[in-house]
Amino acid sequence: MLDLDYSLERALQQDPAARNKWEVLLLYPGIHALLAHRLAHALHKRRFFFIARALSQLVRFITGIEIHPGAQIGRGLFIDHGMGVVIGETTQIGDDVTIYHGVTLGGTGKLKGKRHPTLGDRVVVGAGAKVLGAITIGDDVKIGANAVVVSDLPNGATAVGTKAKTITKE
Repeated sequence: MLDLDYSLERALQQDPAARNKWEVLLLYPGIHALLAHRLAHALHKRRFFFIARALSQLVRFITGIEIHPGAQIGRGLFIDHGMGVVIGETTQIGDDVTIYHGVTLGGTGKLKGKRHPTLGDRVVVGAGAKVLGAITIGDDVKIGANAVVVSDLPNGATAVGTKAKTITKE
């Protein structure tokens, strides 16, 4: 369930400033948020919704990383400089994904059911990127810093830039 050793190894591989597993375990908020999420997700699956959500909110307060207990996260997620990361309830994240600070994996409305993105394996999401809606991001995708992604991306794609445009009210 916890896959702690693998998560620590991933952090050491992804962060050149990481010196050893003890440093990562004790000082990396992304690891703290991930470990707490594993417990909160297990509680959520057993329908202890309030306790799961309370744990998630406590960890958000401590780490600045908000992961809904309903989110499904694969092995080896690495959240680097995680302040401001938001991962929504119906998000699904594959294995060996890297997420940088300020990333939102969010919904686009108040609909029930699947409303957050699905990320494949080995995806990298750059700082400040917003990946929104019930979209699918393929394996080995790179999403650039501050990109806004609102549609599916195929395996191996690189996405940069925003979709925003000026709209005038008539």
